[in-house]
Amino acid sequence: MNFNIYALITASLVPMVLGFIYYHPKMMGTVWQKATGLSDEDLKKGNMLAIFGISLLMSFLLAVQMYPLTVHQMHFYSALMNHENEMKTTGTAVYNLTEQFKPYLNEFRTFKHGALHGFLAGVFFVLPIMATNGMFERKSWRYILVNWLYWTICITIMGAIICGWQ
Repeated sequence: MNFNIYALITASLVPMVLGFIYYHPKMMGTVWQKATGLSDEDLKKGNMLAIFGISLLMSFLLAVQMYPLTVHQMHFYSALMNHENEMKTTGTAVYNLTEQFKPYLNEFRTFKHGALHGFLAGVFFVLPIMATNGMFERKSWRYILVNWLYWTICITIMGAIICGWQ
């Protein structure tokens, strides 16, 4: 399985673009700012170039991890997971695999399928982590939910891009 570098780069931009929209004061920005307790002056502090640069790098790492989460054809057996009969009759002979199993290599490669797995990752990975951290940091549930919703939307879109863009 070859990675689609264009899909990874595009998916890496999703958190940045969505963040500009989602955390805008007319969307969830004011709610988020009140939940964090940060003032406008606090938000102007810091090296924004470093913040955005590191955020973009982290987004790329997240996109790379989204690939095996959404694309199931990462190895021989996962490409045939719904075709047990074909596996039993053809065996696992390595010869001519490219042509023999070509019909199965793009199953479940849709934007919808990637979005589903992205959303499920948001519910079953992101929410537990953010809720646990938020509770120990004594953050409000509003803070936890605002940030969880943002990341769930992000990885849902990222999953759709990575899985659907073949």
